[in-house]
Amino acid sequence: MIVLFDFDGVIADTEGQYTVFWNEMGLKHLGIEEFGLKIKGQTFRQITGYFSENPSVLFDVIEPQLNKFEEDMSYDYVPGALEFIKELKAAGIRTAIVTSSHNIKMANAYRAHPELPELVDAILTSNDFSRSKPDPECFLKGMEVLGGKPEETVVFEDSFHGIAAGRASGAKVIGLATTNKSEALAPLCDMVIDDFTHFSLKDLM
Repeated sequence: MIVLFDFDGVIADTEGQYTVFWNEMGLKHLGIEEFGLKIKGQTFRQITGYFSENPSVLFDVIEPQLNKFEEDMSYDYVPGALEFIKELKAAGIRTAIVTSSHNIKMANAYRAHPELPELVDAILTSNDFSRSKPDPECFLKGMEVLGGKPEETVVFEDSFHGIAAGRASGAKVIGLATTNKSEALAPLCDMVIDDFTHFSLKDLM
């Protein structure tokens, strides 16, 4: 078995913060309400499509604000996530973080949690793959790096794009209802959990 984790909304409780930021940016610069929900799980590269008529707004105005926002934001763990990852490591199960975030943002996360890179076997960011979720490339790359097959892989995701990518990769998908309601995730996943508080390795077996 190998286990692949998304980062935001799965390991780090950050999605609510991003939603507030992108809702504000979308309304101010595009006139789109609930923009944060529309783009959840997408990379910055994907978001550029919304600003095709005025890309300078994204790159000259929003991107510097986003970089500062990610420097200052909280990277608290999703409840039980740290303990669960430690349990997998102790059991010798290979794990990786597979995230749509870029290396600079993840460096901020490592400053908040210097222990994190040592707890998993690999960390793949948007710098490591060319196609973003819902394309399964990122998870297939994670399997390749860890030497696992789709049928022996478990993916933990919170976003609809991420869940679709996990499904398309052939892995078992467990959804976290940290970002979206469990009723919305349930038809798309093999299992849905609120967080890792009452979840352990035996629940994967």
